[in-house]
Amino acid sequence: MTIHIGAQPGEIAETVLIPGDPLRAKWAAETFLQNAECVNETRGMLGFTGSWKGHKVTIQGSGMGMPSLSIYANELIRDYGAKTLIRIGSCGAMQESVGIRDVVIAMTASSLSTPSRGFFKELQFAPCADYGLLERAVAAARAKAVTTHVGGIYSADVFYDERPDLNEQMTRHGILAVEMEAAELYTVAARFGARALAVLTVSDHLLTHESLPSEDRERSFGEMVEIALEAAFD
Repeated sequence: MTIHIGAQPGEIAETVLIPGDPLRAKWAAETFLQNAECVNETRGMLGFTGSWKGHKVTIQGSGMGMPSLSIYANELIRDYGAKTLIRIGSCGAMQESVGIRDVVIAMTASSLSTPSRGFFKELQFAPCADYGLLERAVAAARAKAVTTHVGGIYSADVFYDERPDLNEQMTRHGILAVEMEAAELYTVAARFGARALAVLTVSDHLLTHESLPSEDRERSFGEMVEIALEAAFD
């Protein structure tokens, strides 16, 4: 057990899917895993371990934002031996070519700051995905005929952003979408020699102001979970 994860030794798999919402973790575990059991309820941040096609998998909520994600990523890797961490979550599109329900696979994750910034001092570290995971995720998405975009995303510190000038520059420089966790996930994974990837579903659009209806979310998010699971295993 750790401060934030109540699982016993051996209850966390080497492969962990990380949604922000603990109830999304519960839904994904019940929908995609066999014999899923709840292994963490500490602070209501639910975690489940089961199997997918014979592979042991944990799905653990992380909460919103990089500080919360950093806690869970550190403990999962350092204390439970997780080796592959894949964020599954929603994002907001920042390019006209990216549509609602599309999947974004994050090659890199830019940010203004992360909880790990103090490690680097003057260095501007460039957080990036594990290439093997990214390659397999793209192949899985293509096999499912899911509209997919691969490239850079932006991990924001705040949800209610009031920096239209910054958003304009990110759009100008090809940033595909915005979310709130991937940059720190990639950084923590790099620090400990683990593999990391973010597979995201577009739920809203910063340019067109479209949003994904609630009744369509589970179907669209299901494709994202399947892509992540297929990417995790050779």
